[in-house]
Amino acid sequence: MSDLNKLGIAEARDALKAGDFTSVELTESCLSAIDAASALNAVVHKTPDFALEQAKAADARINSEDAPALCGIPLGIKDLFCTKGIPSQAASAILDGFKPEYESTVTTKLFDAGAVMLGKLNMDEFAMGSSNETSTYGDAVNPWRREGDDTNLTPGGSSGGSASAVAADLCMAATGTDTGGSIRQPAAFTGITGIKPTYGRVSRWGIIAFASSLDQAGPMTKSVRDAAIMLEGMCGHDPLDSTSADLPVPNFEAALTGDIHGRTIGIPREYRMDGMPGEIEKLWADGTAMLKDAGAKIVDISLPHTKYALPVYYVIAPAEASSNLARYDGVRYGHRAKLDQGDGITEMYEKTRAEGFGPEVQRRVMIGTYVLSAGFYDAYYNRARQVRTLIKQDFETVFADGIDAILTPATPSSAFGLGEMADADPVQMYMNDIFTVTVNLAGLPGISVPTGLDKQGLPLGLQLIGRPWEEGDLLNTAHVLESAAGFVSKPGKWW
Repeated sequence: MSDLNKLGIAEARDALKAGDFTSVELTESCLSAIDAASALNAVVHKTPDFALEQAKAADARINSEDAPALCGIPLGIKDLFCTKGIPSQAASAILDGFKPEYESTVTTKLFDAGAVMLGKLNMDEFAMGSSNETSTYGDAVNPWRREGDDTNLTPGGSSGGSASAVAADLCMAATGTDTGGSIRQPAAFTGITGIKPTYGRVSRWGIIAFASSLDQAGPMTKSVRDAAIMLEGMCGHDPLDSTSADLPVPNFEAALTGDIHGRTIGIPREYRMDGMPGEIEKLWADGTAMLKDAGAKIVDISLPHTKYALPVYYVIAPAEASSNLARYDGVRYGHRAKLDQGDGITEMYEKTRAEGFGPEVQRRVMIGTYVLSAGFYDAYYNRARQVRTLIKQDFETVFADGIDAILTPATPSSAFGLGEMADADPVQMYMNDIFTVTVNLAGLPGISVPTGLDKQGLPLGLQLIGRPWEEGDLLNTAHVLESAAGFVSKPGKWW
């Protein structure tokens, strides 16, 4: 029973209901795995007492036969989600010691469904990063390694701790957030599944904000079926979030029919970037062939404004971040700098923010403040908003022409080594989001599915982009791709 932590949500759910083991036993197996995996630095606030208390309550609920699908399932929660009485720092020193007096809507929904929280997971500071190297807790580490090489690799970002924890079987699944690819990119880097739902499908209330018009929470899991189960548990209208959609939540698991005959899959020519590695090209071609063999129609499409997506994102996201992060000033909660005699409130703000925010957050706040400043607002921010509308219209056009889903690579490469891009131009790091940011700008659902290994033995993923509010159909297409690819590889345990 010591390997219970290796199960996924669906397997664990069925076994719990069959009485094969208890939630307490399942939770203890995960807690043991977490204790043995300190080298990964994935779990940054352990909550074993809280987890076992929840597990005992879940067992009683399962025995009474009033058990939702997630009842008794141990999960990891990204440090961006506020959890009542438990540190919620967004991996930033400026929120050191912050313990919310309230619960995020997502974690409330999960806990109401009987899910168990094992702890809070590492991430990039305020979700700003693509490698989990900006965290005040230190780097999260990918459980995968290159063949014959013991270099520590990035698990991706910003949901790097979530990706690492799921890939290393420290939990059944984890919550993530995605502002420009922060669920899908780390999922691809670690060989797991990650879905970003349609903007508004999952409440943002109680999730520490980065860029409010782009942020969206979603599940990171060991399979597409698990993603369907967990996504259903996270969704639903929330009156506390003005952008939350008042739509019924489908049974996403029931949508996994495995039949995509008659579906039309678009292949966007603009995603064939100059210098794309041959392995990524082959992965994309193989995925296309898998969907065609499964009965889908493959059509070449054009998304002409794709080339502007990255610059548009890196104007809009920092602009919104500079506004959202203005509240962290050392006055009400979190870190406050020590002041010299004679310092006033302005010096307190300056010293607190200089000490509390890391270099990447400082960079983005300054960029955001610049593009919103007088004289530059129209030249940068307003123009970026206008181009964002054109990017959204590109997708609307192809969907109106009968495209059901779009297949692209998830990342331009496999996971790179921690520190390997430390001295590079920051734009090189931003290029990791090149295939994912369009989905956030257009508010669409997107999913990354592991479909192969590169020549170094590292996982690679493909991305499917779906129609708005049609996560069920997207998950079914992803389920077909997952089945055809047959990806079952796991990282060799070295930690």
